Amino acid sequence: MRRLVLLNPNTNAATTESMCAIARQAVPGVGVDGLTAPRGVSMITTPGALVEAGDVVAGMALEMSSSPPDGLIIGAFGDPGLERAARVLACPVTGLGEAAMREAGAGGRSFAVVTVTPDLVASITHMAHRLGLAAQFRGVVLTDGDLGPLMGNADALLAALQAACERALAPGGLAALVIGGGPLGAAADALAARFRVPLINPVAAAARLAVARMASLGATCHS
Repeated sequence: MRRLVLLNPNTNAATTESMCAIARQAVPGVGVDGLTAPRGVSMITTPGALVEAGDVVAGMALEMSSSPPDGLIIGAFGDPGLERAARVLACPVTGLGEAAMREAGAGGRSFAVVTVTPDLVASITHMAHRLGLAAQFRGVVLTDGDLGPLMGNADALLAALQAACERALAPGGLAALVIGGGPLGAAADALAARFRVPLINPVAAAARLAVARMASLGATCHS
């Protein structure tokens, strides 16, 4: 069986398990193992934490380089450490942010990102430009309310994300929405049926893209 590793740059092991469950459902028949960062923060919400997470990911990737999996998923929306991990691993490395934005923008679709982290708006915007999706990207829409209470109450989080999605769609013209955050994956699935446009779950999108890259690499190696 092909094996994916989902590396959670946050220190919350429960989040790792939640993301692994989503990934397994998205790519049945592929093994998904989880790794949780040994240091850092329980949820990345600032540019500084994103930088620190990149260092942690790079170190963990180096440790697994002697026996790499078939594919690695960086389980945080900012894709910390992705490029450095890709340089040391002989397998495809996929980030939540890049996968979700690529899936949302497929076929030229316009999209926005809905998330809970105001301090990361600039990095999310930069990612859209770096991926060549600036023309389709319609910005970031944030939830209302303090982040701590929201993340501690699943019902409140769901309501806040739904309200933010509704605000994002109100002007019209959007073809997809990205729910921007690995810990928000379960909420993305819960909200999906409530909207007329696709709501992209970044964890599921990353699992699908990782498996596609694994298959492409395998075909190249055997050609």
